[in-house]
Amino acid sequence: MAIEVLNETDDDIDIQRVVSLGKHLFQGLHIHPESEVAVVFVDNEAMSFLHQEWMGLEGPTDVMSFPMDELRPGTHEAPAEGLLGDIVISPTVAAEHASQGGHTVADEIALLVAHGLLHLLGFDHHDEDEKQKMFDTQDQLLEQFLGYTPPQLADPGK
Repeated sequence: MAIEVLNETDDDIDIQRVVSLGKHLFQGLHIHPESEVAVVFVDNEAMSFLHQEWMGLEGPTDVMSFPMDELRPGTHEAPAEGLLGDIVISPTVAAEHASQGGHTVADEIALLVAHGLLHLLGFDHHDEDEKQKMFDTQDQLLEQFLGYTPPQLADPGK
């Protein structure tokens, strides 16, 4: 299982927890263990640059996903296999959202990793039906991992 976690910030990130969550998500979404994903933690300056460059939006956001092989969720019999891509997270924005939501930064990061991975698999929240499917899947996977009802995204994709 190739789950690479890079922390390019001074923030204290529980890398082992992110890897454990990644393994859980791979299993729950039927992603082949040889598939690859990178989770990269960046400062707000880097996130602002990416947000402007790729979305045309000013300022930092919490999470961005950059798919590679455009995989879709697999099945038990035929797991998805390939390069998922990169999930980029701002721990600073995550901390702000955790404070606003009344939960831990670690749980906000778990939420963002799950959300980012679902985007890599083609999930989106542009319309209500897609949003409901994505958030139901996200909530189910996080509840299994966290052992309780997960926090909600403050403002997904903003």
